[in-house]
Parts: sequence; C-alpha cells; structure tokens
Amino acid sequence: MLASCRSTFEEVRSSNDPIKILKTANAYYEDEDYLKAQTLFELVVPYYRGKQEAEDVFYKYAYTYYKMDQYILAAHYFKSFTKTFYNSAKKEEMAFMSAYSNYLMSPNYKLDQGPTQTAIEELQTFVNTFPGSPRVDECNKLIDEMRFKLETKSYEQGKLYYQLSNFNSAMTSFENTLKDYPETERHEEVRYLIIKSSYELAKNSVYEKMQDRLESAIENVDNFVSKYSDSEHIKEVNSISNNCKQELKRFVNDGYQE
Repeated sequence: MLASCRSTFEEVRSSNDPIKILKTANAYYEDEDYLKAQTLFELVVPYYRGKQEAEDVFYKYAYTYYKMDQYILAAHYFKSFTKTFYNSAKKEEMAFMSAYSNYLMSPNYKLDQGPTQTAIEELQTFVNTFPGSPRVDECNKLIDEMRFKLETKSYEQGKLYYQLSNFNSAMTSFENTLKDYPETERHEEVRYLIIKSSYELAKNSVYEKMQDRLESAIENVDNFVSKYSDSEHIKEVNSISNNCKQELKRFVNDGYQE
C-alpha cells in the first residue's frame, strides 16, 4: 500500500498535467499531508499565475509552510500573498499570519532578540493597517508579551553586570530599562539596584571621581525614598545614604583633598 501511495504521488508529480496536479494537491492538503501538498502546489503556482485559481493555490501553498512549522518561509509567503492579491478578502488574514509567524520565531529572552523586534514591528503594522480588525486585541496582547520579554532581557543584563561587579555598566543598563520600559512593574527593584550599583561604584572609585559618585549615590537614595517611602528596602538605602555622607565628610576632614 505504501509503495502504491508513493507511486501515485510520483505519477501525478511527473504528469505535467496542472489540472491533475492541483486536484491531487488539494486532496493532500485536505488530508493534512502538507509536504506532498506543498510539493505539488509549488509545481502549479507558475501555471496558475494570473488565473482565477491562483489566489486559492497561493493561499494553501503559504499555509503548508506554516503547518509544517517552517515559520520563516511561512511569514515570507503570507506577506507575499498580501502584495500579490492586495484586493483579496483574505488579505487581512494573511497579513496577520505573517506577523504571527514572526511571533512564533521569537526566542527565549536569553538569546538574540532580533526576531522579537521584527515580530513587534509586524504586529504593530497590522494594528495600524487594520485598526477595526477583531484580531487587534490579540495583536496588542502579543506585543505586550514580547515587550515584556525584551524588558526581562534588559533587566537580567543589568543584574549580570552587577553580579560581575561591572557597576558602571549595571547602572547604565538599569537606567535604560527604566527609559525603554517606563511602565515596568520592576521599577522599584530597578531603582534599588541602581542605588546599590552607584554606591559600589563610588566606593571603588579613583580619587578624582569619588566625590561626584558619592553625591550621585545620595541623590539616587533621595529619589528612591521620595517614591517608595514604605519599601522593604528603605532601611538599607538609608544606611547607604548615611555611609555615603560619612565618606564625604572623611573626604574633606581626613585630608582627601590633599
């Protein structure tokens, strides 16, 4: 039976009969045998270009890639459909599927986030192009999900710098996290880690930079206390402030200036 199935497929594939090939491709597609369907659709796409059947052929051909988890090619062909059949009733669906295929390629936050950025841009373009689509809410949820992934990467990068005692880079990374993701729920923790980083940086500074960095650490504490007066970290950050002030006094009284 398997040999018979293979021979039937090969017979159709080599028949040079586009009508027969398309009919068989559609049958394979309905049976969810997407590899065979894709192979046959690929053969007849050029033949049906410009004809009435072209839209359905290309539509199913694009979906064969998606169904087989080949998301790079799926995204490509979904987008190509929207450009080729720009008046199609399926254009909105295919534009969404192009963006969604990119979303499915978004990796773990620890990896390079180029695909995540691409997916966000694609989804945002969909929302802007089809603002009345019932898919807009889903797009916005997916965008939020991926922005959280980018935020997590930024936050974890700052923590890694801190753990490696690279306090200057840690501060820069944490400040960028607040700048790029102002609505982050980690805002208190990020500002707390900025204080810790600025204090460690000040303690380990050369003479020429120590005073400015101690004053900067105190300023970070003051800003934190004004925002989070009931924080669980409040005792520690006040202690850091007091230590910085003591260091500043020593800076003058113990002859640091000399």
